[in-house]
Amino acid sequence: MDLEQAGEALLWEEEPAPTEASSCTLCELSGQRKRVIWGEGSLTAPIVAVLDNPGAREDREGNPFVCGTRDTLQKGLRQAGLSEEQVYVTYLLKCRPIRAYEKETAREACRPYLDLQLGQKRPAMLLCLGDTVVKALSGDPEASVKTMRGHVHHMRGYKAVVSYHPLAVRRRPNLWGRFLEDLQLLKEKIEVKQQ
Repeated sequence: MDLEQAGEALLWEEEPAPTEASSCTLCELSGQRKRVIWGEGSLTAPIVAVLDNPGAREDREGNPFVCGTRDTLQKGLRQAGLSEEQVYVTYLLKCRPIRAYEKETAREACRPYLDLQLGQKRPAMLLCLGDTVVKALSGDPEASVKTMRGHVHHMRGYKAVVSYHPLAVRRRPNLWGRFLEDLQLLKEKIEVKQQ
């Protein structure tokens, strides 16, 4: 379904995690998680959006729902003219943190899984959302969305556009216009690449 056809957020189909990831115990998040969240959206999408970690996916009663991050991202994509078929969403971390954890250790433990995913998907473009992702994928601890947005970058062998984390946009509505500009840049670049 095209995102233009839906005014509200949708539950995108999740891709099951491979067995080696589902049974991973390389960091402390394995003791906190309910399950491994591999990714969601179109399995053959030309755009892979990367967030820092999965958010809540079920309410207290266990019913699936779309969290604020996913809702804001989908609204932005829809307004920028990108369809659901064009986007796959994944995470630096494959487990949802429930309490404090050693962040760098967890990211290092998950890095091979993200590399595996990107190698399998071979996206035309990455969408890096938030400073944590920008620092991790650029390899530059000083990198930031504020200084890098508005341009195409090369990260981990892929062309990439960076923008604010959707939750930051939700909390600070003044970022909405910049968020849309970044998604529109992504749309322009992906259209050129596909011609």
